[in-house]
Amino acid sequence: MTEVVMPQMGESIAEGTVVRWIKKVGDRVDRDEPLFEISTDKVDAEIPSPSAGVLVEIRAKEGETVPVNSVVAIIGEAGTAISALPAPAGKTEPAPAPLAPAPPVPPIAPVAPASAAAAPPPAPAVAEAAADSQKQKSSPLVRRIAREHGVGVSRVAGTGLGGRVTKDDILGYLNKGPKPSAPAPPAASQPAAHAPAFKPGDNVEVVPLSVMRRKIAEHMVLSRRTSAHVHSVFEVDYTRVARIRAARKADYERQGVKLTYMSFLMKAAVDALKAVPVVNSSLDGDNIVYKKDVNLGIAVALDWGLIVPVIRHAEEKNMLGLSRAIVDLAARARSKQLKPDEVQGGTFTITNPGVFGALFGMPIISQPQVAILGVGTIEKRVAVVEDDAIGIRTKGYLSLGYDHRLIDGAVADEFMSHLKKTIENFDPDAV
Repeated sequence: MTEVVMPQMGESIAEGTVVRWIKKVGDRVDRDEPLFEISTDKVDAEIPSPSAGVLVEIRAKEGETVPVNSVVAIIGEAGTAISALPAPAGKTEPAPAPLAPAPPVPPIAPVAPASAAAAPPPAPAVAEAAADSQKQKSSPLVRRIAREHGVGVSRVAGTGLGGRVTKDDILGYLNKGPKPSAPAPPAASQPAAHAPAFKPGDNVEVVPLSVMRRKIAEHMVLSRRTSAHVHSVFEVDYTRVARIRAARKADYERQGVKLTYMSFLMKAAVDALKAVPVVNSSLDGDNIVYKKDVNLGIAVALDWGLIVPVIRHAEEKNMLGLSRAIVDLAARARSKQLKPDEVQGGTFTITNPGVFGALFGMPIISQPQVAILGVGTIEKRVAVVEDDAIGIRTKGYLSLGYDHRLIDGAVADEFMSHLKKTIENFDPDAV
């Protein structure tokens, strides 16, 4: 028998939702044949079968959300008789436990003298959260959220490795669990009641959020809460890159790859990250974690959401390698064929709202990264050229969203200046 588990589709993913079963109980499956489809905040994906055989049991129904690494199905050897299978653990009715004897009544404690000073009550949930952080496994981010909401981390059931409390656990507890009591603010500061999105009788269609959309919403709000977002915008002249691209595009197409502006931007970003390594780092409490590898996340828009596949070790790839990687990952993202390690471990992200015509965007950082590059539309514009003449140049805007807790404006501008210089003076021999 082979156990099929819910895969971890990202470093911060603690659970996944079974969207549909492609195979049903009794169907024969081959190794690596699509078995079921899942949805997380990072990816919708078809999960292949880990072995060949017969699907003999499904333990997670469609629409059910289960923790990572929990068993969702069982695959037996070819010819296994399903009716002969033993009942899964936990399905049989347990025998009734004998009644335990009543515990002895504890002796009544003596009453303290009336003159004794009453001990001050312990601090509420804020102090509890600080103490619990030493007992329960959790990240600095989780402990910070717990402190901000006055919740003890030990109250939250951890779904991570070894019972570690993940950010999804603490957010889920805050959304569903009891809220700590707080003194009521003055009546004048009471916010107005939330206006309903629609009234009875309005001509509307109400559609539930997908799992991916709901998780994206949670993570975007969490990122804004976590990082001190600041943005810088630079105008970049792509005229030289446009000429190089026109000259080499046919060569790349003969090798089955498109040479796009994104290929040049990825190469320039890698060079800039090597020159300004703090942009390729993360914050872990009071420590800076410098990432030695450049793992580029490239945001890909889907009909049902957004996904960020990762090009690992981008610093080791040339232009052709980067071009092949992004075409391959984008195609498999849209066909739900990405593997778990292809949507995690990113150290820096590039998003391209310009493909839809936006001049530039102000993107939100993907945690735990500290910066994200937004690419605006690239188009021909009137510009002042040499000798104050008016000419036509291919230009566009680049925006950098960065975490001001770690990156100051001067450092962010140093990174962007390096990126701009590389694009405007791109070496044709590097293509």
